Amino acid sequence: MSTATTVMPDAGGGAEEGSRIGWPDGLVIAAYFLFVFSVGLWSSYRNRSSNVSDYFLASRNMHWIPVGASLFASNIGSGHFIGLAGSGAASGIGVAGFEQSAIYILMLLGWLFVPVYMSSGVYTMPEFMKLRFGGRRIRVYLSFLALLLYIFTKISADLYAGALFIQLALNKNSSGWLYLAILILLAMAAVFCIAGGLSAVVWTDFVQTILMVVGAFILMVLSFKEVGGLSKLVEDYPYARATLQATDHNNNSCGEPSPYYLSLLHPIQPGLSDYPWTGMIFGLTINSIWYWCTDQVIVQRTLASKDMIHAKGGCILASYLKFLPLWLLVFPGMAARILYPERVACADPAECTRICGSAGGCTNIAYAELVLNLLPTGLAGLMLAVMMAALMSSLTSIFNSASTIFTMDVWVLIRPKIKCYRLPTKPTQAELLFVGRAFVLVLVGISVIWIPVIQNTGNSQLFHYIQAVSSFLAPPICAVYLLAMFWSRTNEPGAFWGLMIGLVIGMLRFIVEFSFTQPPCGSSDPDPRPAFVKLTVGNVHYLHFSCILWIITGLVTVGVSLLTEPIPEECLYRLTFWTRHDPRIRQPLEEEDDFDDDAPAKNGGPEATEHAENAANGSNGAPQQMEVEGYAENESKFQRIKKYLCRAIPEAEEESPKVVLTESQKAEDAAAFLKEPPFWRNFVNYNAVVCLALTTFVWGFFA
Repeated sequence: MSTATTVMPDAGGGAEEGSRIGWPDGLVIAAYFLFVFSVGLWSSYRNRSSNVSDYFLASRNMHWIPVGASLFASNIGSGHFIGLAGSGAASGIGVAGFEQSAIYILMLLGWLFVPVYMSSGVYTMPEFMKLRFGGRRIRVYLSFLALLLYIFTKISADLYAGALFIQLALNKNSSGWLYLAILILLAMAAVFCIAGGLSAVVWTDFVQTILMVVGAFILMVLSFKEVGGLSKLVEDYPYARATLQATDHNNNSCGEPSPYYLSLLHPIQPGLSDYPWTGMIFGLTINSIWYWCTDQVIVQRTLASKDMIHAKGGCILASYLKFLPLWLLVFPGMAARILYPERVACADPAECTRICGSAGGCTNIAYAELVLNLLPTGLAGLMLAVMMAALMSSLTSIFNSASTIFTMDVWVLIRPKIKCYRLPTKPTQAELLFVGRAFVLVLVGISVIWIPVIQNTGNSQLFHYIQAVSSFLAPPICAVYLLAMFWSRTNEPGAFWGLMIGLVIGMLRFIVEFSFTQPPCGSSDPDPRPAFVKLTVGNVHYLHFSCILWIITGLVTVGVSLLTEPIPEECLYRLTFWTRHDPRIRQPLEEEDDFDDDAPAKNGGPEATEHAENAANGSNGAPQQMEVEGYAENESKFQRIKKYLCRAIPEAEEESPKVVLTESQKAEDAAAFLKEPPFWRNFVNYNAVVCLALTTFVWGFFA
């Protein structure tokens, strides 16, 4: 066993010299990144992103194995390695309920939601809502809200977790090192997303899932061995406390393990448990439906499947993999508290600040402590690579999905308002690709700015921060999607006002939560929260708040929908669960936007005027340019670089005739896409039943 016992420096002071990893670890990390970059480049070359479908949905041709692996890897980022292990160290296995609950919801995704998304033929979730309700305000609102949630709960949290691990590995604890590590991680993750699109992301996720599972399994075995086995871990966990203790205002000891550390369902009493059983059953289900069934990052993987069998198979594979975090992350986090109580279980604000820079506690460093202390040289580097794999797989998935939403749901709406004589009236395929790639850079810049908020929040458990923010903003989306999918009477005014009321209530809780931070246990600072805030925020768990917000949004949506005109039936074919197989032609609620490259220019537009002038002047209306190796003679270097980044379909492919289908044929093909061979349909159905039975057993065993 490695004996790296270097003490972390003070948060504000200089770091002690010496890294906690050796040069062999560095070689292992370098070899890993070289291998993964090779996979990404191979996939990028093999599936050159020549058009929007290739780049954003991998041409809808992905096999169930990479789809399932990508679903798992997109979910299990570095925030889960840090967050799940940290929450396990703080309060036991209760946090594993989030992973077990996801298995039920993954089945809803594959069997209820994906068939509707597939038959509707959409790229993004806001695009589906636009088809379902018409208008633009819901689509734009959901697009911006999804981007905000990515920043608050995904990108910034994963970056912070990955950078924290690098800080511990290098024995550096200054803010400068934190942001340097973040910039390195961003550079590596952006390469895959910008260059290769969804295909490169999915295949690198597949490779990194294998590495994550193998590396985490090795560390799990070593941690169990070190504490004396699972039975010894269960026996010693309640007594793992730091020597230096602090007390709260009621003279209770800080940092005490939960008495329900071996249960997934805890009592409802505020302050007694982080996982009340009502919140875990109802509130968590609401958040999970939003995340697994309506969030672009997850759904986009299933939309890339070649058919429904592969989409369902991917959901089943991801469900089986979701049994692993309890054993690979949560139990090792509990072991870390037993092995390193002075650091992981610190309970004095001043001491915690010295150890990890957070006065609220240091349970977030639990997994990193195991890696840096238990693993020998070389294997420590492998696990650091695993952490980076988790971070990169999550970031690349989010970057690709966020760029898809911005490009297909925001840019195509604001683009017609941009008046420039050099631009065509409609965005081309090349322009959409360029915008999607450029937006990634904007997104990561905004996410970095939010990281100090996470670092300074009073919550010492990263996973709780992620789930809390989701509970404030996601329930209205879940309510509206469920009603849109299963109640055809839902209309645009009802959905819009339900979302708006839900947003106002959720943002009020969001602002109050982060404006009045509760001092950490043991702090001598007075509680700055007003009495009303203590009564509402302090006593209403975020999962219970999720239930309340979901009910309010649903009631508003139903009420307004009943008071306004319904959507005609012929406009809902293949947009609800009940009409997913309907082969009839769907009538659009309004004129559909068409952004094909070769669509004719509208009357009076710049392109039409230019073509008319050239025809009248015998092609003398514009100066002729000589093409040299694909570039115009008088083009600047910037224009040539832009043309390279915007390159879309090769000329040979552009000139080939396109197969034009009638509206009736398109409708029939969309409905036929859901047909499944009887043998494979039964095969995935049986596997779904087995998976659900296993997770129900786990819930019952640890309830």
